[in-house]
Amino acid sequence: MRAFLLQTARTGATVNHMVQCLARLDASFAALSDATRRGVLEHLGCADASITDLADKFRMTLTGMKKHVGVLERAGLVATEKVGRVRTCRLGLRRLEEEVMWIERYRQLWDARFDELDQVVEELKRKERVNERSKK
Repeated sequence: MRAFLLQTARTGATVNHMVQCLARLDASFAALSDATRRGVLEHLGCADASITDLADKFRMTLTGMKKHVGVLERAGLVATEKVGRVRTCRLGLRRLEEEVMWIERYRQLWDARFDELDQVVEELKRKERVNERSKK
């Protein structure tokens, strides 16, 4: 991802989009680092649920589930709506495109490194075969 600066017309303020993108990545990966939160996302992919229902499903306290949902909500991965006494959760609007692009960039980097390593190993094997033939 390239960093670029944008001057806003009204204030003349400079916004560094790379910093904002990295903050979103940090929030997303932090949210996804917990198995319960990943489970909540998986559950919400099938159906909306109240925080109480999620707490029951994951066998945890209401307070604990509220904290997990809060982390997911701050990352934009979950949206909540309170109607009366019930807070309903649903998947957020973020589709993790930036996270996928970040992961893909590093997957390509590692693929290239492993390809180079394969070439080194093949060259060592070739040299070993040549040395074995010359000994005979």
